[in-house]
Amino acid sequence: MADTIAVKAGARLDRLPISRFHWRILGLISAGAFLDAFDVYLAGGVIAALKAEGFSTLAQAAVFMSMTFLGMMIGAGMAGYVGDRFGRRASYQFNLALFGLASIAAIFSPNMTFLIVCRFIMGIGLGAELVVAAGTLGEFIPPAYRGRWVSIMGMVVNSGLLVATSVGYIVIPTLGWRYMFAIGGILALIVWVMRKKMPESPRWLESVGRNDEAEATLREIEAEVTAHKGPLAPVPAVRVVPKVHAPLSALFGPKLRRRLIAATLAAIAVNVSVYGFVAWLPTFLVSHGTGIVTSLWYTTLMSFGSVFGAIVAIGIADRISRRASLIAAAIAIMIFGFLYPNAQGDLMVPLTGFLLVSSIYTLVTLALFAYIPELFPTAYRLRGTGFAGMCGRAASMVTPYATVALFERFGLEGVLGMVGVVLACMIAAVGLLNIETTGQSLDDVADDSLVTGGAAK
Repeated sequence: MADTIAVKAGARLDRLPISRFHWRILGLISAGAFLDAFDVYLAGGVIAALKAEGFSTLAQAAVFMSMTFLGMMIGAGMAGYVGDRFGRRASYQFNLALFGLASIAAIFSPNMTFLIVCRFIMGIGLGAELVVAAGTLGEFIPPAYRGRWVSIMGMVVNSGLLVATSVGYIVIPTLGWRYMFAIGGILALIVWVMRKKMPESPRWLESVGRNDEAEATLREIEAEVTAHKGPLAPVPAVRVVPKVHAPLSALFGPKLRRRLIAATLAAIAVNVSVYGFVAWLPTFLVSHGTGIVTSLWYTTLMSFGSVFGAIVAIGIADRISRRASLIAAAIAIMIFGFLYPNAQGDLMVPLTGFLLVSSIYTLVTLALFAYIPELFPTAYRLRGTGFAGMCGRAASMVTPYATVALFERFGLEGVLGMVGVVLACMIAAVGLLNIETTGQSLDDVADDSLVTGGAAK
């Protein structure tokens, strides 16, 4: 029977040379993830335009932002369940369609209430996209290249800040805020159509016992790679992957609990760093006496750190231990966070801020796109990533309130102290977990013995 064959999906994918197939997968997954970031960052310009037109009050604008993050939190959890239960394709196609259609509907909003509802639905799709993107790409990429390839995706995602700001600068004053949603929605639907031919993850198919489909998918992939790269290396001898019974309760059980804690603290550290500092850069500068024009100029210079941080991650991802890289990035954030409040002058303020933002986005890239998905077995990869992402999104909803309270009482030092405490917790969790993922097969980092009774690795 087809379902009894030994597929060896992980070993067969891991021994493939990098080819056009991998570039196509990277492009299709990164395109959806980029649109996620583009839509998140367009909110600032759109809200300003809504207020200027009288379409929205400040209170309604606050609800607009809150519903975005609430939707993203729900979407992160939903994507994990759908992706592990029904497959990676089902999850990434559903959330991209949801986001695209809600964006198109937002173009025709007759009032702010309708727009807020659309934004909440968009948020569900947005929150789901990064969970699926991070978990799926790594399942196709050989271990020797996985770190830099997911970091390339991170660079594409991080560039959403610069692109959304630049496009908004041109589009909103000339065409209006509705066109920003039109751009995001139309592009999302185009990517949705292009993704229809993306293969399902053979690792996932094998983990749920759909071995005949896994075998057929792998043969198509191998034929395409062979056509461009020549004969493939033999498949190494590996264990046969059994069908896994994967109840949600095992994610919180003794074999996965420490991994889940480390992943969750990493996601929280990322979100607190971004939404506790990066999002407040102009406000901090103005509050320290910097003029608004100079403040925006400084912020623009610092924002290039979002792309530079991903470039750093690409350079070190497969050369330096993932644990060491995460801990080093967190320490760099603490150091530059300490130096930034005391920086003076037209050179040191933006330079120190640039280095701080770069350190934050190095952590973002390595933690969200590489480390967190690598910690979980195939049967739990998206649920583990989704749970961590859900907690991270919850932190992003709370962080602005904590930031304001700390800034009013203790100044910028208080805000950076909050970020430092969260980073210290992440460092402790990652260090104590003592699991290295760099250059390791996903099957070796987190195999199904973690939930089927074998010895945990």
